[in-house]
Amino acid sequence: MASRIFALIIWAAVAASLAYWGLRWMARPTGVPSNATPVSLSGGAQGDLRRLLAGPSKAASGAAQADPSTASALASRLKLLGVVAPRAGDSGGVALLSVDGKPPRAVRMGGVVEGELVLTGLTQRSAEIGPQGGPAAVTLDLPLLPPPATGALPPPTGVSTTAGMVPAQVSGGMPPSTQGMPARRTGI
Repeated sequence: MASRIFALIIWAAVAASLAYWGLRWMARPTGVPSNATPVSLSGGAQGDLRRLLAGPSKAASGAAQADPSTASALASRLKLLGVVAPRAGDSGGVALLSVDGKPPRAVRMGGVVEGELVLTGLTQRSAEIGPQGGPAAVTLDLPLLPPPATGALPPPTGVSTTAGMVPAQVSGGMPPSTQGMPARRTGI
């Protein structure tokens, strides 16, 4: 009796396997979406590989950052969008920077902004960028916030007056004609 149950289980597994693989074999493959684009390897390593594999050039970075026109060109390429300034005595902090209009990215203190430039200092409204271990070449400030919206509320509508008289206001801001009335329920 046990051998018959065991044989039944084996044949059920074989039938299930045949059904699964038969359905997989007969199924149509899914098509490529119309918005798919082929992969191109031409966008790969476009830079100078010597610069990637060699260490940073200390003399070139100091000479390039000393020129004020280079600093203003760098400041025009960078945009500071946000700052998480460190607490007093803390060395942490993060700046949200956009380089050349690209999507912004978070850069930690001492992190590389671009090339040999690193984030050297942070305050609550600015970030300093310069070469590693050198003076700050550029100080970026956050844009000023727009002034707060001010204005007045429009006059109340739907208040009836008798012969041009204005109803007296009492504490709570309701005219005396509606003070004793219970609130109306709308909706369920």
